[in-house]
Amino acid sequence: MAQKEKNKDTKPKENGDNDENENTNNLSIEESNHEKIQVLENEVSELKDKVLRKSAEFENYKRRTENDQLSLLTYAAESFIVKLLPIIDDFERSIKHIENTDEIDSLKEGMTLIYDKFIKLLDEQGVKKIESKGKPFDVNYHEAILQQKAENVPPHTVLDEIECGYMYKDKVIRHAKVIVSEDN
Repeated sequence: MAQKEKNKDTKPKENGDNDENENTNNLSIEESNHEKIQVLENEVSELKDKVLRKSAEFENYKRRTENDQLSLLTYAAESFIVKLLPIIDDFERSIKHIENTDEIDSLKEGMTLIYDKFIKLLDEQGVKKIESKGKPFDVNYHEAILQQKAENVPPHTVLDEIECGYMYKDKVIRHAKVIVSEDN
């Protein structure tokens, strides 16, 4: 008898009831899908907003960085120039002093002090003289402007320096103009 009752319960319901349940299920599925779509659209909208904000922030960062770099390049030598100003002041004082003195020795001494101060400043900045006289000629550091015969000197040796060369850190910024010994 329990078997018969089970069969009664599992018996298909009338067509009208089935359609109503199906419509209710379809409506709840549609509502659920509509809610999901709405949630996803909101997420997409939020993500678009975040992307726009990040893009704007990046553009601002890029513009600031470009301005900073331009400013850095424009005023890169400022600290060096500020260090040069006292040397210029010393030269101006020396020029004024020249008019009022007949002492060549004190003038020489003053100019030597200014020169030494200037060389020290260059050295602090990484600028060094290229020592050439008596050294073998090297195209990486020297520019030969003349060749001369010289006794007791090996060929291709720097005899004299016409214009001093300079290096900035590890780079030659001006080659030394030199006179070089000829082959014997």
